[in-house]
Amino acid sequence: MLDVRLIRSDPDAVRAGLARRGEDPASVDEVAEVDTEVRALSAKRDALRAEIRVISNQVGTLFREQRKDEAAELQDQSRLLGTEEKALDVRADQLAEQLRRLLLHIPNLPAEDCPDGDGEDDNVVVRVEQYDPTSYAEHQRVEHWEIGAELGILDVERAVRMSGSMFVMYRGAGAQLVRALCQLALDRNADLYEEIRPPTLVRTDTMVATGHLPKFDEEAYRIERDDLWAIPTAEVPLTSINRDEILAEADLPVRFCAHTSCFRREAGSAGKDTRGLLRVHEFDKVELLAYCTPAQAPDLHAEVMARAEGTIRDLGLAYRVLDLCAGDLGGSAARTYDIEVYAPGVDRWLEVSSVSWFSDYQARRAGIRYKPESGKGTEILHTVNGSALAVPRVWAALVETYRQPDGTIEVPELLQPYLRGATTIG
Repeated sequence: MLDVRLIRSDPDAVRAGLARRGEDPASVDEVAEVDTEVRALSAKRDALRAEIRVISNQVGTLFREQRKDEAAELQDQSRLLGTEEKALDVRADQLAEQLRRLLLHIPNLPAEDCPDGDGEDDNVVVRVEQYDPTSYAEHQRVEHWEIGAELGILDVERAVRMSGSMFVMYRGAGAQLVRALCQLALDRNADLYEEIRPPTLVRTDTMVATGHLPKFDEEAYRIERDDLWAIPTAEVPLTSINRDEILAEADLPVRFCAHTSCFRREAGSAGKDTRGLLRVHEFDKVELLAYCTPAQAPDLHAEVMARAEGTIRDLGLAYRVLDLCAGDLGGSAARTYDIEVYAPGVDRWLEVSSVSWFSDYQARRAGIRYKPESGKGTEILHTVNGSALAVPRVWAALVETYRQPDGTIEVPELLQPYLRGATTIG
């Protein structure tokens, strides 16, 4: 969440940042008003507590001096003040909770160098790699769901029968390709990133820590009986590994890597892009996440980006990098780059990774701090994350790109060791 001190000290800058996102800046005034009331009530409560302590000391002195009547009179006064103090304390706590709820709904501010724009049409194409629109033959212009059905490696019909629309089932070499892609991504990042296998179900406060709640509850699957949520991305549990802890600056950056299943309702898709693997409710993904100091954040953002991009490049896929404009940023992000692969069968650019710097927005929600090597106190650290590899759309692009004239699929050399040496899928 945003630092309420920033809203106190520079509300105009916060309003301007929210306006760049297309958000109503009126929330800033509401936060400022409640914050002022909280501080006023807290000050009055603390003054009463101080007065009660003084009276308590006076009562003790009077009893020692055997002046019991005067002591009893002061005790009555103290009880009245105590009743007032408790009422103020309850009201201050209620307002503090209201302030927190307001702050939880306000998105992060875009970075200064984030491009301006209202939505995805205003995103900036930074570069396009390995793409030649004239290089794709007719046999590559077949949709992956048709290829998958023909080869028996993607079974949408039976998955829908089991679980409903927008669920899929991989079979045989198709399932092996899913596993191969995930293991490839894990292996390529094992040099620096600690592998984690976190829980797939998490508590509400874990979802709140990353900003997925309360604002995006319609996108998530919830098990109400146990107050648990199916994770939409491993970013959620990875962010909370050190929740409410203080790290040493010397230990930063801390890097995590996780392969998990991910679950998203895709609310509001209304049939759009729901064929095959373009938009599914459950999918496998390998995620990278790092804790860092503010000074380390730019390098970590670039590092995660380079790793995600490198895997797509080495798989031989055509891709492009987008610099997301302020109006298309996720709620918690200050800056995001997207990687999109080109899938010739559907003739579409498909997002396969979002690499984001969240500044201190998520860590403040999660209560993750670090102790600077020089100076006193603690500071809120920064978080960076990105998909090392998200399976469904990479799977789709690979199957379409590497389809051969005879209908088989050539296995990229990078993946062959993970597919028991197979060079083709037929």
